[in-house]
Amino acid sequence: MASSVPLHHLTHSFSNPQLLQQCKGWSPGPRCPFNTHTKTRIRPIKASMGTPPFPLFQTPPVQESPSQLEPADPDFYKIGYVRSMRAYGIEFKEGPDGFGVYASKDVEPLRRARVIMEIPLELMLTIRQKLPWMFFPDIVPLGHPIFDIINSTNPETDWDLRLACLLLYAFDKDDNFWQLYGDFLPSADECTSLLLATEEDLSELQDPDLASTMRKQQERVIEFWEKNWHSAVPLKIKRLARDPERFMWAVSIAQSRCINMQIRIGALVQDSNMLIPYADMLNHSFQPNCFLHWRFKDRMLEVMINAGQRIRRGDEMTINYMNGQKNDMFMQQYGFSSSVNPWDAIHFSGNAKIHLDSFLSVFNIFGLPEEYYHNSQLSSGGDSFVDGAVIAAARTLPTWSDGDLPPIPSKEKKAVKVLQEECQQMLAQFPTTSRQDQKLLDSMPEARKTLETAIKYRLHRKLFIEKIIHALEIYQDRILF
Repeated sequence: MASSVPLHHLTHSFSNPQLLQQCKGWSPGPRCPFNTHTKTRIRPIKASMGTPPFPLFQTPPVQESPSQLEPADPDFYKIGYVRSMRAYGIEFKEGPDGFGVYASKDVEPLRRARVIMEIPLELMLTIRQKLPWMFFPDIVPLGHPIFDIINSTNPETDWDLRLACLLLYAFDKDDNFWQLYGDFLPSADECTSLLLATEEDLSELQDPDLASTMRKQQERVIEFWEKNWHSAVPLKIKRLARDPERFMWAVSIAQSRCINMQIRIGALVQDSNMLIPYADMLNHSFQPNCFLHWRFKDRMLEVMINAGQRIRRGDEMTINYMNGQKNDMFMQQYGFSSSVNPWDAIHFSGNAKIHLDSFLSVFNIFGLPEEYYHNSQLSSGGDSFVDGAVIAAARTLPTWSDGDLPPIPSKEKKAVKVLQEECQQMLAQFPTTSRQDQKLLDSMPEARKTLETAIKYRLHRKLFIEKIIHALEIYQDRILF
């Protein structure tokens, strides 16, 4: 999600490696590979008055990335670099889905985690999760009415409203870093948050429960704005969010980019809601290659590569936003879903069950239910069927296990058939099929981001159910073999 102008290191040297290879016995004396035959005519050396610049001070050429992602504005680096933000071996690029962080070089696996970003506390917006509200850095002056608005929120549920107020105030504060960084945040038209969705977008979810939840969230935000941004408020408050759309956008930014961490500042340890520039450009993955670490001695957030992780140039650097949550929760807070979410689930109402250990064995899935993982080394070459959706199927399918009692093939086959029929009934309840959804997405490349997100969500639900049907078919064939 940001720029492809890497911070180069000095790579030139004083020696010429080709010359050293030719002069195998090189020494400071006159010995060299030039032709010294006495019959060779010595030609005069033609000197030039304009000497080329010294190589050490030449700007290294920027290597073109083989990807189609567009480099971000170099100012995106500059505004943070002059404020002690540091990035190592990465580059920010902008693609069709927004900014992302990508490796600018290969990283071999190490036994220790490696730092790729350092962001100082002074660039962040943080607020304590519990009363009394505390801000680091403390940018709200004593007696400012924005604090009264923050103080009026519900301490248990309104963390996003508080963070949105703090963000809007930072945009209005002179010489604040977020006045510059805000230019690189997605606009209302670029946001995928369902807070900004229209009624048409919510109807396209084909999920009445999620649509109802988002309508209540929208009403909560609008009621808060109407209560605190009425006509009698001071100008210093009114100009922060002159219309409800502006405040709704700020809340969507707060929800989708907030990082919840326990931080230590001096002797104070507290749980905080944080907006962290540059680190908020890291996208989500259920198999992340990075994690976040708070370095309390100098109040820095570190983004670190997992120990033992191999990184190739061009790989995207990712973190895990939430663990153990279904797609509807990702849609509520972040505005995206995934067809390979290992924690997604569907509800089965029948009594049919399959043998758990046999299902796990067929797909080489190991570990406890909360820590299921797929051992790809045991799979046949080129077998890529098992993904997060199959692991989710292992968690959501009705199963039985009774010690060493083996499954009876005929009963397993009957249970598989019943479960498949129930999945087919779930698919029949949708007004559209997965193929129709995909065709619709392909036919509207310029659609609103929220509409596109809603259609992708219902598509991912159907793909998950279809994956379960296919997994049950494979299980039935292999368990009866």
